[in-house]
Amino acid sequence: QVQLAESGGGLVQTGGSLRLSCANSGCTFNSWTVGWFRQAPGKEREFVAAINWTGGRTSYADSVQGRFTISRDDAKNTVYLQMSSLKPEDTAVYYCAVDFRSSAPLVLMKRPDQYERWGQGTQVTVSS
Repeated sequence: QVQLAESGGGLVQTGGSLRLSCANSGCTFNSWTVGWFRQAPGKEREFVAAINWTGGRTSYADSVQGRFTISRDDAKNTVYLQMSSLKPEDTAVYYCAVDFRSSAPLVLMKRPDQYERWGQGTQVTVSS
């Protein structure tokens, strides 16, 4: 049973950094795609980054390209999102999610409905 748990959120000043973790306690990530999304109050959930577990390829939203880095740790069965140069507009609840089916090329895996299992989210607040 896949159980995703995000951690690492918090309050940080503009320009600061945070590292989010997505731990899968139920089983290994196998060959699944793992994505990070975020949702700010009153807004739709939006894609942030994704990693193809098998090949380690990555994809990013334009808004975070060059500032965020997604990575994996096979031994810990965990996916990370390193966030740097944070801005107030990065404030949101951040979610990790898994696509079991490898349903599309990684660069196209940007819609929430392409992912089957979600964590509970972790709040990131960037103060100005």
